[in-house]
Amino acid sequence: MTEPLLCDLSAPGRVAMRFPEPDVPLAELPSLLREDLPLPELSEVDVVRHFTRLSKLNYSIDQGMYPLGSCTMKYNPKINEAMARLPGFALTHPLQPIETVQGNLLLMYELQEWLAEIGGFAGVTLQPAAGAQGELTGVLIIRVYHDARQDFKRTKILIPDSAHGTNPATSAMSGMQVVELKSDERGNVNLEALKSHCDETLAGLMLTNPNTLGLFDENVIEVCRLVHETGGLIYGDGANMNALLGVVRPGELGIDVMHYNLHKTFSTPHGGGGPGSGPVGVAAHLVDFLPYPVVDIIEEGDEELPPLFGLVRPKQSIGRVKSFHGQFGMMVRAYTYLRMHGPEGLRMIAEHAVLNANYLMHLLKGHYHLPYDRICMHEFVVEGQWDDAPDIHALDISKRMMDYNLHPPTNYFPLIVHEALMIEPTETESKQTLDRFVEVMLEIAREAHETPEVLKSAPHITPVGRLDEVKAAKELVLCCGVGSPSD
Repeated sequence: MTEPLLCDLSAPGRVAMRFPEPDVPLAELPSLLREDLPLPELSEVDVVRHFTRLSKLNYSIDQGMYPLGSCTMKYNPKINEAMARLPGFALTHPLQPIETVQGNLLLMYELQEWLAEIGGFAGVTLQPAAGAQGELTGVLIIRVYHDARQDFKRTKILIPDSAHGTNPATSAMSGMQVVELKSDERGNVNLEALKSHCDETLAGLMLTNPNTLGLFDENVIEVCRLVHETGGLIYGDGANMNALLGVVRPGELGIDVMHYNLHKTFSTPHGGGGPGSGPVGVAAHLVDFLPYPVVDIIEEGDEELPPLFGLVRPKQSIGRVKSFHGQFGMMVRAYTYLRMHGPEGLRMIAEHAVLNANYLMHLLKGHYHLPYDRICMHEFVVEGQWDDAPDIHALDISKRMMDYNLHPPTNYFPLIVHEALMIEPTETESKQTLDRFVEVMLEIAREAHETPEVLKSAPHITPVGRLDEVKAAKELVLCCGVGSPSD
C-alpha cells in the first residue's frame, strides 16, 4: 500500500494552528498567492509526518557511505554548521560598513592566506560560487593575461581526456578553442601528443591532477615545462586536492592558476543545488588579474589597535564573477575545518583518503577489471562488465547496490573507461564500512555470473523500481495528480 499524497489528506477548514481574533484594525495586504492555487488544507501532524517520511526516503551522507568518484561526498562535521550559524556570521550583510564586519573580513583574509599556503600560490579569490565557476574564472584570467601582453593569437586550450567533464565547457564559454589530448597507456598526459600542439596559438592546458582515473600524472613536471616554454599557462583543476593536502603544493609543480572545491577538500556540504564555493589561487604573475574585491589589510595595526581589513580591487582585475563577495557561509565552514585539523591533520586527510582508496582497489582487483593497474590516489575506476557476463552493465551493478542500502559510485565516467564505475571512499569512512562495501561488491560480482536476472531487475526494495529513463526524460510528469498510477 502506498502512502497517501498530501492532497488526499486535505479537508476543508483543517489547519495546523489557529490564531486568536485580532484586537487591532486589520490592514490591507496584497495577496501573495494566486487566487486559484489549490493548496491542501492540513493539520500540523499531517505536514510533519509527510516531510519526515520524505526525509527518510532521501539517502544522505548522514545515513551511509557515498562512494561517488570525482564528487568527494565526505562527512560534513556538525561543528561547521554551528559556526556558520553564529549570529555574527549568519546575520551580517555584505553592504554593512566594513568597520562593523571586521570579524567576517578577518576570516576571509585568513582563509585566502591559508588556501594560498596550501596550494603554493601568491594570491586567492574566494568569490566563485562553485568549482565550475572557479574554472571559468581561471580560464578568463589566462585569456586576459595573454590579451594584456598583446598576445591575441593564443586562443587554444588543451584538455586531457582524463579531465573533469566541465573543463571543455569552461574553455568554450571563455571563447577559447578546445583541443583534446589523449592519455598514454599508464593514464598520464601523452607527451608526444602534447608536443604536437605546443605552438604560438597555445593559451594553456587544463590539467586535472590527480585525474579522473584517480592517478597522479607521472609527467606533470615535464608537462608544465613544455607548456611554459611555449608561452602558455597551466590551469590546475584542484577538485582532487583532497588527495594532495600537506603532501604536494600544485604551485610548486608549475601550476599557474587553480580552483579549489570547498566541498570536496574542506567538508562543506555538497548536493541539493548548493550553495557551492570554488576559490581560485594564482601565481605571482597573475595576482593583478584576480576578480574584485579581495580582502586585504588597508590600515596596519599597532600595539593598541588591530589592523583594519577592507575590500580592494586588483590592478587588472577581470571584474566580478559573483554578486558581493562569494558564499560566505561556505567560507565559515571551510575555515572551521581548517582550524580543527591544522597542518598535520590536513596531511592525515590526504594520507587516509589515498590509503582507503588503495585498500578498496586491492580487494576488488581480480573480481572487477582494473584498466590502470597502478597505485591510485583518492579514487579509482573499475569496469562494470565481464567477458563471461556480457549482458551485465555498470548500471545494473549500481541498481543492485541500492538493495544493499549502499549508494552507487559514479557511473560511466570517465568516458575513456568502458562501463566505468568510479569509486571514492574518502578519508572519513571506517575500515568496517569499507569492508562491508567490498563484501557487497563481491556478492554482486557473484550474482552477475550466477543469477544475472537479479541485477537486471534491481532495485527491489526501493519505493520506485527500475525506471524507463528515456521515457522519463521525454515525457515529464512534474505535478502531483497528473497521470495515472501506472505512469
